[in-house]
Parts: sequence; C-alpha cells; structure tokens
Amino acid sequence: MRKIAWIIAAALGLSLAGCGGGGGSGSGTNSSTTLNAPVGASSPAPASGTNTSAPNVLATDASAVPTPVGPGNTIAVTVTGTSIHNQPMVSVTICPPGSSATTNCAIIPNVIVDTESFGLRLVSSAIPAPTFSALTPETASGLPLAECALFGSGYAWGTVHYANVAISGETATNVPIHVIGDTTLTTPAPTECQVGRQLVTTTDLGANGILGIGVSPTDCGTACVNGAVSTFYYTNAGTGTAVPLNGQITNPVSLFGQDSNGVILEMAQVSDTGSATAQGTLVFGIDTQANNMLYGTGATLMRTNGNGDFTSTYNGTTQTKTFFDSGSTVMFFPDLSIPVSSTSGYYIPTTTVGRSSTLVGAIPTSVSLGFNIANGATLNASGNNAFNNLGIYMTRQFDFGMPFFYGRHVYYGISGKASTGGGTGPYVAYVSS
Repeated sequence: MRKIAWIIAAALGLSLAGCGGGGGSGSGTNSSTTLNAPVGASSPAPASGTNTSAPNVLATDASAVPTPVGPGNTIAVTVTGTSIHNQPMVSVTICPPGSSATTNCAIIPNVIVDTESFGLRLVSSAIPAPTFSALTPETASGLPLAECALFGSGYAWGTVHYANVAISGETATNVPIHVIGDTTLTTPAPTECQVGRQLVTTTDLGANGILGIGVSPTDCGTACVNGAVSTFYYTNAGTGTAVPLNGQITNPVSLFGQDSNGVILEMAQVSDTGSATAQGTLVFGIDTQANNMLYGTGATLMRTNGNGDFTSTYNGTTQTKTFFDSGSTVMFFPDLSIPVSSTSGYYIPTTTVGRSSTLVGAIPTSVSLGFNIANGATLNASGNNAFNNLGIYMTRQFDFGMPFFYGRHVYYGISGKASTGGGTGPYVAYVSS
C-alpha cells in the first residue's frame, strides 16, 4: 500500500543528487529529469509529437488562502532555495518512545511533506547521536527489523525504530519509523530492492527525511501481516519477514488522537513566472476543529483506493492511476500536443498552454480540472524555486504534483477514519478558492 515510489525530486537532476517528492543538493538548472519520473514512467516523448485533440484554454489560477499557523494542529510549510524546486518542508520532533519521554529529543528540520507515501523516514545522519541511541529498535524473529523503500530515483535501506513523533502540538507515541542509512545495518539491501542508485545520505535524498501523510495508516498493510512481501520488510540478515500492522512504518497522523482522521495541505498561490519562496500550512484533522472543516466548503471530493489513486480522463484516455502528490515536484502526464524536450522530458511550449483533466466519479459530480503548463527550460533558468505550471511528459498515469497545490486546500482522509464532510476514508478533496 505504499506510494513511496512517487517521492520524486525533480531537482535531484541538478547534479544527479536527490529523489522524488523529495530533494537534492547542488545548484544550477535541472538537466537530468529521468530521476524525476515515477516508477513505470516512460522515456520522454520526442519533441515533434503532435496531438490536436487538446484545446488551449488557459486556466484561472486557484486562489484559496492558507489557514493561519498558530493553533496546535497547524505547522508552517515552506518551499525555499534548497536547490530543489517545489519541495515542501516542515520540521518534525522525535523523542525516545514512551508516554512520558521528554529527554534526548531532537528537532529534525527540512523534512519533505509527501502526501503519496505513508510514514516517517529519516536519514540516520540527521538524527543526533544521543537521540538515535535512545530509540528502540524493532525486532522480528529475534533480529533487528529492516526495510527497503523504493523511490523514483533509487532505493533506501535502513532499520526500523520506535519513536515518539511530535509535529506542532500533535504527538504520536511509539511510532515505527524508518532510519535510512543506519550504519549498524551492515547487510546489503536484498537484490530485489536494489533498483537504481542507493539513497543513504541527506545529499542523496535532498532532505533530512520524508513525512508520508497520505491516506493509508501504514505503508504495507495486511499483505505484510500475512507473510513476507518483496521489497518491504526484512530482518537485518536480509531475510524477508511478516510484520504486524502496529509494527509497520506508520503514518504518524493516524495516531494523533482527536486530529487523527486526515490532513489538509494548504499552499499560497505563486507567480506564473515562478517565486523565490512559497508558504503554506499543514493542518491536522478534518472536521475536528474550527480550522479544518471540510463539511460545508463545497469541496470537490474523490473516493480513492488505499494508495490514494482515483480515475480521470485526459484527451479521451482513461487514467486509472491519478493522484494528488505533494512529493512530485512537477505535473507528470501524457500530452504530445505540447512540445517536449528530448533530453529532459520537460514540456517546453513557446507560450504557456492551458489543459484540463476530467476527474471521474467526483462528488457531487465529475469535474473538469484546469491547469497551465509553461516552458520548463525557461522556468528552470529563472532561479526561482516555486512553480505552479511546470510539467514533464509521462505515460499511463496522471500525477498532479506540487504545481497543483498552490492556491488550494487539499484534503486527505485516512483509510478507516471518518469525517463529517468526507465520510469514511480513504478519500481526497480540494477547494480552489
């Protein structure tokens, strides 16, 4: 049930460093977008491809304003000059597990907000030694538990530890988290996990970690309870193993008490030519407090599968894997009517073009969702970091990445948990004004 493969860092390509929905390091213009593509994406289409079925109607920018940061169920989200464009970041506090743990805690900044993965994953080197040594290793069959996480740009191999996780005024206790690059794990990742390059350091990942807050409470679910599943859980000896639900990498929001039924990611709109920075708010809970209402907002709502996927149609083609993913730094979709760079995969229209996708089965009815795509080469050369109109060619799926979030409130209802406005999750919803 994990969507960690969608963590896409478009700027990893800056110097071949980074990973999806995530980040990288270095400076300059993204020149290697093969690292950006989700697993299963095709190679870039030739720039000469044509498709005359798509009308060119520019969409009006979304204009919803983020909820003010302040209450304990809110935290500021920032997109800044980290050499990775469209990379939303928050700070997370971890402490040793236990109901009253207050010592050896650490604030971990620059953690990617990823709405299409599930659970907290931190790079080992970003955790201070006193804090890491106080975390409790999880075991399976008497051996330390390890996990393999597949990304669009590589794989992360590390141990599983229990920690208390605090974000603003919300706290989840005894949460299994993934510690990437733990040096105590000397066994190499199993062969089936070694897809692409290994992601070990903060430079490799482009951030200190990933906060997966999508619609699933755990990253594997019942499949891993029933037996070993390839590319998920192993002992530290590299042997596949089953793991109970309460031992799997867990979306910490699902353990937040009153506000455990979902999240809202709200980002302020940015300039159509790009902005140096962007600000927003991550709000915990849906219909649980005055500042997180879905009921009565008139939001467009889609029921999803356990990964957060729903169905759309684009240019007459049904896309059963459609999703809203803050971990993707661009929009990924197939359209040969827009010129495509044969080297980078970026859409490079001479002037900005407008397109629309129909969200099938939306409540109260199927809706047309408009968006704009500008010249990716021009945007990347601008030196800005936040873009609402950046896209890359990809077949077989429609990934509404970070450009979609600017000017919107985007809701994620966690599977098995209910809200007044959304019913029982999993579901996603959005408000554009």
